[in-house]
Amino acid sequence: MSFRAKVFLSITGTVVLAVWIVAGVVSTTVTKSFERREAQRTATLVSQFRREFDRRGADVVRRIEAIANSDAVLRIGVNLSDTAQYYSEAQTLAREQSLDFLELVAPDGSIISSAEWPARFGYKENWLTQPVDWKAQGIFLRLEALADRPALGLITVRTVKAGDGLLYIAGGQRLDKDFLDSLPATEGLRLQLFTDFEFMPAVAAPLIQEVARQPREITRTTSDATTTAIPLFGRDRQLMAVLLVENSRAELASLKNYIQSTALIVGFAGVLLALALSFWTASRVTRPLRQLASSVREVSGGKWDTRAAIESRDEVGQLAQDFNRMTEQLVEQRDRMIQAERVAAWRELARRLAHELKNPLFPLQITIENLQRARQVSPEQFDEVFRESTSTLLAELDHLKTIVGRFSDFAKMPAPQVEPMDLNQIVNDVVKLFEAQINAPGRPRVETTLHLADNLSLVSADPDQIRRALRNLVLNALDAMPQGGTLAIRTQNLDGKVALEVSDSGEGLTPEECERLFTPYYTTKQHGTGLGLAIVQSVVSDHKGTISVQSEPGKGTTFRIELKA
Repeated sequence: MSFRAKVFLSITGTVVLAVWIVAGVVSTTVTKSFERREAQRTATLVSQFRREFDRRGADVVRRIEAIANSDAVLRIGVNLSDTAQYYSEAQTLAREQSLDFLELVAPDGSIISSAEWPARFGYKENWLTQPVDWKAQGIFLRLEALADRPALGLITVRTVKAGDGLLYIAGGQRLDKDFLDSLPATEGLRLQLFTDFEFMPAVAAPLIQEVARQPREITRTTSDATTTAIPLFGRDRQLMAVLLVENSRAELASLKNYIQSTALIVGFAGVLLALALSFWTASRVTRPLRQLASSVREVSGGKWDTRAAIESRDEVGQLAQDFNRMTEQLVEQRDRMIQAERVAAWRELARRLAHELKNPLFPLQITIENLQRARQVSPEQFDEVFRESTSTLLAELDHLKTIVGRFSDFAKMPAPQVEPMDLNQIVNDVVKLFEAQINAPGRPRVETTLHLADNLSLVSADPDQIRRALRNLVLNALDAMPQGGTLAIRTQNLDGKVALEVSDSGEGLTPEECERLFTPYYTTKQHGTGLGLAIVQSVVSDHKGTISVQSEPGKGTTFRIELKA
């Protein structure tokens, strides 16, 4: 992936991630804020319920005390011997004080008069005759028995002296839907009161049953609403009812949907903006880098005088300046290296020429001195010495001619005349050329093995130059095996190439010798110009091929040539 694409994707990804994070943070913040508001609204409503409960309770206490102090109740307390005449008295008193429940009970617990259920005249209310300070008891919740079904009421009890006993006045008001409706209405909140724990709505049943099992305040939250169940207790901590406060989450759901849709729209717009911005930024930021990369490729391709354009003063501009400074130094170092290599090459050439020419010049000098001495000392033997000396002179001059010819051949290597050729045929021709030398009497035995690939691909090459290179490799291998050994030549097809290997079982070379092996005028032999392998490398290079050497001391040497098929 290009640097430009990375910048493009990183900017786009950053914008998308930022929009996603902002949307998530906003949604989370709104949810927490809404939940805090829900809790506050629920607490406020419950507080209003409790205040209304206390207000109604105080009102009930006041009304019951008014009844307890009325003349009608005092008359009943005086005349308990004939209670039948007071059968409907409770209904009258209840209407006067706007009470839903009112019972007048004799000291023995018998109902004298009942406003909510007159037919219960004479029934026992034993719970009233318990030793309780009813005035200190205050207001409490109680399920009152009615003709159809029990009803929850805010009840209080007062007593009046009646002979040797007490007359009980128990009454109060209903705690029902009308009571809940009297509370201030709050949008999204709903109050429900449940006294029958067996017949309940399916939605609320699990929560109410859990409160019935373990009476305590419980809150449950669903996707639609947050519901708080509050237990309501009567005397002796008996569970009388459960108050449900349901807080709708429809507003939150609507708000979250709005945030999500807005985030989606903003995110889509942000992505489009990010695409345009990142494309523009990536193009602007990476343009000098692309130009610098192009300059680097030109330098690697050999154009050392390439200079990068400096378009800014930032890090990229500084990098371009450093690059230009580097190429200037490279050019200077290259020129110095070329000059040094030229001087070293001329020095090496002069040393080699001096070494090669010194050997035949010394016999020439000795021969001429012998001729001069023979002419002066023994003229009668001069003719014989002259014949021997001229033969020596001609031999050494021929040697000089050979040396000069080798240097001349290396200096003027001709361009290859390529044509399709069979490398196996070249190998067979070269091996036949060396058969006489390999099998010469008195020479240590050298075994030649050929491993030539069938259906070897043709190569486009100069047959004469390839033949010359192979001759030099074979001659080099024979020279490396003065005690005899094995000469192996292999050919094989590669992927679009043809490989030629020449191996010997000689003494091998050290890594240092392998590194300098193809240097002109370098040789590991006592007698040699050091041009044989340099000529091989030159031929292979002219054919756009490669040559390598593998060798270890004591394990022989293998030269490998690869040419394009």
